[in-house]
Amino acid sequence: MSTNIRVSNQNNILKPVGQVIVKAASNPVEQTVVSGAFYRAKPITIKEMIIRRINKTLCIILLCTIGVTFVSYYIAMNFEAKLNALDREIVQINTENQDLQADLDRYKSFNNVDSKIGEFKLLQKAEKVMEVTAESSPLAVPHSKKAPQTKFSWAIGY
Repeated sequence: MSTNIRVSNQNNILKPVGQVIVKAASNPVEQTVVSGAFYRAKPITIKEMIIRRINKTLCIILLCTIGVTFVSYYIAMNFEAKLNALDREIVQINTENQDLQADLDRYKSFNNVDSKIGEFKLLQKAEKVMEVTAESSPLAVPHSKKAPQTKFSWAIGY
């Protein structure tokens, strides 16, 4: 569909359909008059109005659903991050508990050995403790001297 458009500076001349007429006047709003065979908008039927309203409603519902999905995903990721942090703490505490349990078992075994030795009286405990002063001996313990090593000569190559 093509339209011929022509501008005219003549006063009050009407041109055929599909042409633009410009009136010479001081008011710019009254200067331009457009006439022609243009596309007419057909009237909207009730069915089309209902379809548009349903489409707009569905679009709004879709946007709300997407927003709720983003918010719930953010909340789920925060909870997962917290659970991962708690999991790391639990693993660390369990490792510490295993180390402490191993130490406790070792101490219990020492206590069991000590109590068994006490039951059978295999070792006797000292009844009296004697204190002895250290004597200064004039003899010094000789230090052993190392024999001098031969000098190592470095070789270049293989």
